[in-house]
Amino acid sequence: MSIFNFIKGQLIDVIEWTDSDHKEMAHRFDTGGKEIMMGAQLTVRESQVAIFVTEGRIADVFQPGRYELSTQNLPVLTALKSWKYGFNSPFKSEVYFINTRQFLDLKWGTSNPVMMRDKDFGMIRLRAFGIYSFRVQDPVTFLKEVFGTAAYFTTEGVEGQVKRMIVSSLTDTLAESNIPALDLAANYLELSEQAKEIISPRIAPLGLKLESFVIENISLPQEVEKAMDRRTSMGVAGDLDQYAKYQAAEALRESASNPGMGGMGAGLAGAMMMGKMMNEQLGQSVSSEAKPAAATAACVACRAAIPQGSKFCPVCGEKQEAKAAGFCASCGNPVEAGAKFCPNCGAKQ
Repeated sequence: MSIFNFIKGQLIDVIEWTDSDHKEMAHRFDTGGKEIMMGAQLTVRESQVAIFVTEGRIADVFQPGRYELSTQNLPVLTALKSWKYGFNSPFKSEVYFINTRQFLDLKWGTSNPVMMRDKDFGMIRLRAFGIYSFRVQDPVTFLKEVFGTAAYFTTEGVEGQVKRMIVSSLTDTLAESNIPALDLAANYLELSEQAKEIISPRIAPLGLKLESFVIENISLPQEVEKAMDRRTSMGVAGDLDQYAKYQAAEALRESASNPGMGGMGAGLAGAMMMGKMMNEQLGQSVSSEAKPAAATAACVACRAAIPQGSKFCPVCGEKQEAKAAGFCASCGNPVEAGAKFCPNCGAKQ
């Protein structure tokens, strides 16, 4: 091997990166100990950004496209370097590829319950989960604040931080929305949009952009769900008295289907309870329908029917006392003068 071929083998003339891991967000180009040749070909694919770092400083940033490394395409690096061997000499520099595509179907969830004050149930604990997606919006900020000098970086490195921001933002969203627990399921879309507006500025300092945020489910405590089920059952049943009768009939049917003395006893108890309920209901109906009519008497003046024992007639206003003409003060029938009792109704005169 000639000295020329040896030197050429120590130079890199093609720089590119293909994403083999769908979770990889950043990748440092492996030079293998070689030096990058001035005039080398750089290929940056769509959804990628290439960043050159030399002597610990960010030199140049390349958007998608194909470039021939020269003083024209590397203005910052050219200013930082002192070229002793002309513009075709090799140079040492680290090249980082930043993946700017969307990272989809990332899952989030509340590891601990979120406290919420509800007007119907008071203080309740909620759990929620869903999915979200984000991308690298500012590659330089992401390289400085998150990636650093690692060989590669995946979404797992930022998921924990983003999830904590999501849970914190969701707590604020639920507190500010004032939506009752019974209506949360009908407002998932609105809550997702509100939470996204709160989360986005919180992850921007990391160079990230939240593209979507979806609430799939907000689960209530079992006690609240049972209370909601009971309230729903009451609404479906309508008349509580009829619902109680239905429950008693169901208990009677179930107990009758169980063999043994226990089933007989339960069935007898259920039948007695149901009979008692029906008797009470029947007694109420009879008492409400068969009320005795109030006793009446004829007015001593106009002969109108008025309540018995009235001191004045509600029709003509005449005072209800026995007249000199000899009429009974109670029934109004004629009585003989000096009679102490009415011969018709027996009322004292």
